Amino acid sequence: NCENVQVQVSIADESVAARMFKPSSKTMQGQFRAWVTADGASGFKAEKDRYHLYVSLGCPFASRANAVRHLKGLQDIIPVSVVYWSRDLKKGWHFQPDAPRCTDDPINGKAYLREIYEMADPEYSDRVSVPVLWDKKEKTVVSNESLDLMFMFNSAFNDLCETDEQRSLDLYPSSHKEEVDSMVDWLKINFNIAVYQAGFADTQEGYDKAAKVVFDALDELEESLSKKRYLVADRLTICDICLFVSLIRFDMAYHGYFKLNKKRIVDYPNLWAYTRDLYQRPQIKETVDFTHIKRGYYETHKSINPYGIVPAGPILNMDGPHGRENLGAA
Repeated sequence: NCENVQVQVSIADESVAARMFKPSSKTMQGQFRAWVTADGASGFKAEKDRYHLYVSLGCPFASRANAVRHLKGLQDIIPVSVVYWSRDLKKGWHFQPDAPRCTDDPINGKAYLREIYEMADPEYSDRVSVPVLWDKKEKTVVSNESLDLMFMFNSAFNDLCETDEQRSLDLYPSSHKEEVDSMVDWLKINFNIAVYQAGFADTQEGYDKAAKVVFDALDELEESLSKKRYLVADRLTICDICLFVSLIRFDMAYHGYFKLNKKRIVDYPNLWAYTRDLYQRPQIKETVDFTHIKRGYYETHKSINPYGIVPAGPILNMDGPHGRENLGAA
């Protein structure tokens, strides 16, 4: 999760399935790991307007949870608040409702996301990350682990979905769970986290190693997606969302900001078409904001960009034909 990348790296070898259910609310430093279930057996029952989601539109980890929320049509079931795109390095994420597509905190009336963490745990002193799923009934954080939230949103709220199409959409099909788990873990190590390892490297050797991992992964993905529309099976799954949120940020931020300028995503015909294919789904497009993405990266880390100067480009034609219809059903 954003502001918690080091924690993400530390659990990279833990399988997705093994992480899905945890016995307590807080299972590792800096993370809340409870679970919402349809029947409420976990202590957190799926109910309309009981939960509130806090996200950053610039953060890939928050955005992947938000994308599943939109794909499942849960916007009215789980309302959302959007923090300001640039994070204060001392106080963390804050609310600035006068900025485009940013909101206030209508639930708790707080100025900083840290204050919400401290409502759940008055002694909380770890990193404050997004996304955060807040339970208004119990007045606590349910989870701040984006992957867990993706799984919850995929199935726990099915009875509350408005349409049959939303209820039947399954981004974690039982027939392909092992493949999805394996791909999610591979993406995390070789792409989702590796871009940050390159961007925040403080030695040439560290950068070179991470950059090689990133571009080797992109080469492998380019080849794989030349033969099929999606990463696993013949349908959109959780792992496609995990890949998309990093791809959509690559040319806009990682290429320049993280010095990953060997190639752009537009230089990979299949990856570029795949990115536009997913982006052009209205439910996913709604969760993407290029201003939040670009300004969120370039204005935050003074060690990388001391003056906070935001570049003018790139200009990307995200709505052009992607031509991937012949590779499989939508």
